Amino acid sequence: MTVDLHSRYLGLQLRSPIVASAAPHNGESLTARLLERAGVGAIVLPSLFEEEIVGEEIELSRSLEQGTEQFAEALNYFPAVDAFVGTADRYLASLERIKGEVTVPVIASLNASTAGGWVRYARRIEEMGADALELNLYHVAADPLRTAAEMEAADLELISAVRTSVRIPLAIKLSPYYSAFANFAAAAVQRGADGLVLFNRFYQPDLDLDALDVVPRLELSQPWEMRLPVRWIAILRPQLGLDVSIAASSGVHTGTDVVKGLMVGADVVMMTSALLRYGPEHIATVEAELRAWMTEHEYTSVEQLRGSASQATAENPSAFERANYMQTLRSWVAPRELTATSPHRVPDLRQKS
Repeated sequence: MTVDLHSRYLGLQLRSPIVASAAPHNGESLTARLLERAGVGAIVLPSLFEEEIVGEEIELSRSLEQGTEQFAEALNYFPAVDAFVGTADRYLASLERIKGEVTVPVIASLNASTAGGWVRYARRIEEMGADALELNLYHVAADPLRTAAEMEAADLELISAVRTSVRIPLAIKLSPYYSAFANFAAAAVQRGADGLVLFNRFYQPDLDLDALDVVPRLELSQPWEMRLPVRWIAILRPQLGLDVSIAASSGVHTGTDVVKGLMVGADVVMMTSALLRYGPEHIATVEAELRAWMTEHEYTSVEQLRGSASQATAENPSAFERANYMQTLRSWVAPRELTATSPHRVPDLRQKS
């Protein structure tokens, strides 16, 4: 049986629903070519961070002005700097180079911290030929003086500002921590988002007890983390309709993970951690697993598979909401070692009281 994997995301035609999501190695030409050879549907470049650009510019200015406040002749130490190749320039050059080396869609990723930064760099990214733009809304609501409504309003204003400044398709990569997520997702679409990427992973810092310092800890995703995007995509797909693109992200490692994302209504399923673990060639393995599953279950196309288990079509729609909460708790089975003979016996939660 022939299986058609062609998919549509953000108005772009993709040969496969498997997308390489934003990761540092995606900005390298060799990696991009290997991903395309392995069969990826699209490539999301690593994020361009406004803070990194600003920090670089501040350090350059500080270096050039060193000593000028004390010695007038210090002004002649360095020649005038007419052009400076910084982080943004290198990012845009990488985007242009990769666009010229692969035929699959290339999606740029932007993580800015100010309204001006979002608009300025979004325009430059469009000028360099990106097929689409992914805005990465990544921040922690840690200011006690700002309400949830104020934080959400600011994010929506950012989406509106970027939407009016570029013509290329626009996706918003969200965290699951909005106080009323379904409402915010719908509002993001109303403000001009062509698609949503669910979800952004928040990396948690750790403490170094010897250095008494906060240190970063990068933990690659695990398959169980996909349950959260699966749940929300199943809920949102019938609410947002088929015109809004949705990408499943977090915890995707295998072909069956891709199946789960598509079944609840995702247009594409994105991978990062699995590619970091196994390399770009892992795309081919995942695609083969996807094809095998679809063939075994007699699905002839991604279009036929997509949304077949969303909240609108599932036999038990309440499984995606609170009604399934107690059933989930009671589904736990005690390990074999925790039996009636064990002094630490755990009660069977499935028993009726």
